[in-house]
Amino acid sequence: MQKNTCARAIAGALIAWTCGTGAQTPRPAPAEPTLDSVVVTATPFRSSLFDLVSPADTLSGLRLLWQRKSSIGETLDGLPGVSSTYFGPFVSRPVIRGLDGDRIRVLQNGTGTLDASSLSSDHAVPYDPLVAERIEVVRGAAAVLYAGNAVGGVVNVIDNRIPTAPLNGVSGRVEPRAGGADRERSLGAVLEAGNGRFAVHADVFDRSTKDLSIPGFARSTRRRAVDGPGIAQPEGTLPNSNAKASGGTLGASATWGDGHLGLSYGAYNANYGSPAEAAVRIDMKSERLDLAGEARELGNVITGVKFKLGHSDYQHQELENGAPNTTFKNRGYDGRLELNHGKLGPLTGAFGLQLTRFDFSALGAEAFVPKANTDAKGMFLYEELPLGKWKFSFGARGDRTRVGSEGGGPVDAGTGLPRFDPAQSRNFSTGSGAFGLLYALNKDLALAANLSTTQRAPTYYELYANGPHVATGAFEVGDGSLSKERSRSFDVGLRWRAGAHSASVSVYRTQFKNFLAAFSSGNTRGTDGELNPVDADGDGVADGSGEAIMNEFRYRAVPAIFRGIEASSRFRIYDRIGTIDLDLKGDMVRAYDRSTGQPLPRISPSRIGIGLEYGLHRFTARADLVHASAQNRVSANELPTDGYTLVNLVFGYNFAFEEAALNAFLKINNLFDNEARNHSSFLKDRAPLGGRGVLLGLRGSF
Repeated sequence: MQKNTCARAIAGALIAWTCGTGAQTPRPAPAEPTLDSVVVTATPFRSSLFDLVSPADTLSGLRLLWQRKSSIGETLDGLPGVSSTYFGPFVSRPVIRGLDGDRIRVLQNGTGTLDASSLSSDHAVPYDPLVAERIEVVRGAAAVLYAGNAVGGVVNVIDNRIPTAPLNGVSGRVEPRAGGADRERSLGAVLEAGNGRFAVHADVFDRSTKDLSIPGFARSTRRRAVDGPGIAQPEGTLPNSNAKASGGTLGASATWGDGHLGLSYGAYNANYGSPAEAAVRIDMKSERLDLAGEARELGNVITGVKFKLGHSDYQHQELENGAPNTTFKNRGYDGRLELNHGKLGPLTGAFGLQLTRFDFSALGAEAFVPKANTDAKGMFLYEELPLGKWKFSFGARGDRTRVGSEGGGPVDAGTGLPRFDPAQSRNFSTGSGAFGLLYALNKDLALAANLSTTQRAPTYYELYANGPHVATGAFEVGDGSLSKERSRSFDVGLRWRAGAHSASVSVYRTQFKNFLAAFSSGNTRGTDGELNPVDADGDGVADGSGEAIMNEFRYRAVPAIFRGIEASSRFRIYDRIGTIDLDLKGDMVRAYDRSTGQPLPRISPSRIGIGLEYGLHRFTARADLVHASAQNRVSANELPTDGYTLVNLVFGYNFAFEEAALNAFLKINNLFDNEARNHSSFLKDRAPLGGRGVLLGLRGSF
């Protein structure tokens, strides 16, 4: 894969421009997110975190600068209630309140990413956090605005690639980084310019990492105890975990005081290894075209109109020993039209339409999903009613989804039949609703509660999968008779703020009538589909055939309950020579099959975090301790995971100039080089988190 040399050229020019500015007027560092931070994802209206009915969190400024990693999931991992699907340091999607995959809606400036990342945990989201300005996480009932499937929540990455407000002059930022347990070398740069009526945006990035340095063995003690003598036991580094990625975006828009209209084009390229299979790499390419516009202050009946349309052409090949083995393609669009209506008494709200269409294909001898297409049409309504100290919200959504399969596929040698059933399609009508309230006990203390009911149509892979997935080492089998998933959720939270102090706590419960997931059946399969092939040597290969042996995972529906608690707080404990802030956070989720009492697979253990941050003028130092408990509540055919404690340090300094600022930082991850494994990962027994790593970064902005 060719590197993006344009990224380096623009980044170098921006560094030179930024560092060459000479006057000494101090420029403050970016402010940290607080409960007063404005959120644009949770409602059709801009609202502060404190005033939101739905629980939410944001990453921006220094907090985002320090937490950026190679993937969206790893960047967000550690927020209360958020973990990741960790498939090595480069590949990770968010897990929110124990829910992952299609139940988490990942957005890019408000529209879907249209990739294949929800299909499998080894598929990366084609977006690099280096160019993100802000990431918003909205938990729970946000489904009514963005999709009926977003039971767990919504993650929206915001980067202003289509400028939404008038720009005057030129501004930008550049961010080189080097080091860490994966020996990262990365550059990200953003440049924006405008004359008040027309604005342009350009961003580029280039990233490369080596195989991840790990403490001890790649395979866990429990995994090594059951491994056969023919299984390799790598130590010190995680084989085949290196990656390269590059890309960029060019956008432009016409802007005026009450709106904008613009478009953008972006490209993303990546090549990364699969830690599950030493010989497998993924070569990914994605192109994206976006069109967006907004008009405000239109009148008394319809006060504003907003539309967004994203078209994506995505492809990745799974290469085995350098040769293409399976090619995944996903091409389609996601568009939404949102209209704000005038006040009906004290009632304000919005309604709209969303259209999504994509065609997916998996081509090759080991394709485990047939060619499929999904066509979804949805209508939504959201209303807010403030009444004194109370604020009520109501949302409703209806969707019509068609999921079709072309059938056929490669012919299995064992049966002589096509792998997939003949062409078929399923139609689903789903409805979701949410009701919320916020009660201001006083100006600094508020109580929020949300109740929602959600229906989700099964995905093409839950219905039609049938075959070996080499990159994950699993043989996946869908069920074409699955019905729509139904759930009911309730959460209640308390929020408090007082000057530099803030705190929030939420408890929640989600009950599924029929939770759809891939469960280990206890059987094994050869890549040719043979059931429980003989492996007398314990080397992972079926005797006499040379075919690899995989664990069989079947999609099925079970009644399930998810319940948990998440909390975070920040206290100013010292304010004399500098300031010291104490951060406390924690989360816990329990999930089990209601019919058997059996825990569900890959549920994160309880976690607590303690952070101390010292600030003096332009200098900041921070220490974080994160402890995850052992996870012994495991499903059938799942191994327990030991607890761990990690200590991370970061030191930052803000060099301020008249027209520019430089934020330099040094981050030490996993100071004591402790072994840690993410229980929500398919690879938790084969791929630990990174060992001790020292990362040096610099952000120049002007």
